[in-house]
Amino acid sequence: GVDIDKVMKAEAVFKDCMKDYFLPPEATMVEPMIPWSPMPGGALTANTQMLRDNGIMDKYPAIITAMGEVVRRGGFGTSVTPVSQFYFQQAFNNVMFGPWEKIAEGYGKMVLGYFGRTPVEPDAEIMAIASKQLDLEPTTQTPIQINDSDPKKGLAAAGKLLDAAGLEKTEENLFIAAACKDKGIAYLLGDAKLGVRKTLKHEKPAQSKSEGPEGYTVSVDGKAYAVFLDGPQAVVNGKTYQIDVEEGASGSRAVPTNKKQAATADAQSIKAPMPGTVVRVCCEVGESVKSGDEILVLEAMKMEAPIKAPCDGTVSSIAVAQGDQITSGQILAYIN
Repeated sequence: GVDIDKVMKAEAVFKDCMKDYFLPPEATMVEPMIPWSPMPGGALTANTQMLRDNGIMDKYPAIITAMGEVVRRGGFGTSVTPVSQFYFQQAFNNVMFGPWEKIAEGYGKMVLGYFGRTPVEPDAEIMAIASKQLDLEPTTQTPIQINDSDPKKGLAAAGKLLDAAGLEKTEENLFIAAACKDKGIAYLLGDAKLGVRKTLKHEKPAQSKSEGPEGYTVSVDGKAYAVFLDGPQAVVNGKTYQIDVEEGASGSRAVPTNKKQAATADAQSIKAPMPGTVVRVCCEVGESVKSGDEILVLEAMKMEAPIKAPCDGTVSSIAVAQGDQITSGQILAYIN
């Protein structure tokens, strides 16, 4: 009793509705490596978009190939949210840092039993590596028992986050704060970044050189960016941003000038180990730090990576701010 022609009509309507939006190519085709991994479509495109945002989409083939071993040695947990994300994160780490050199927190906790039992016992070697890196012992406690004993979880902890942000403690807000922590608060405050991408049509009528270029190369701190302007949108290195340009600089938009002190000859730079986004800056210029203290926290592929001081000293410069997108090897700060 199904009218199969309606499927084609529905597809035509979908394409019309989405004509102004970017659809990742890997979301529109069958790729044998994807079910073999396995990698469900929703998690696939969320992760490939993050790879694009960080300028490392070229790593995708190696990551999806690494998934098979990660799934097998992790105990064959069902590859749906959030386990599919754990798998992708660990495959990402295995490609970026070397096999099993860096255990993703979610994946490590899964193989150690913190989310319950996996269908198959995880590989003993991987469990030992995860236990050492995360400083956690394997557990047979249920997730409910584990959560009940964690003061950072529950309604009270979520309520404190909302109070600190000046947000109302509704049931919805409590759920969002409890489930998503800092990201949930950013979302409720309207500070979260949208992942929706519109396609831009750069085809323009022929114009003389006197009318100006279609695009610009903008260099900031020695890094070049390809910028195309199209009305209220700008495309920077392939990523679309909504923009609003006004004459003059309001005080709220002024760039702070107290980010630096004089760096000594032996000042040590702190570089980003991988591309990502600055989630938190944990210290200020002029602050004394000890080796191992957190300077800031990066996020890549939904994983937070604390960047720690390599030595004792004084923070002489912080070159980034919360929300900045950074590249691998970029200097984040200096310590005298």
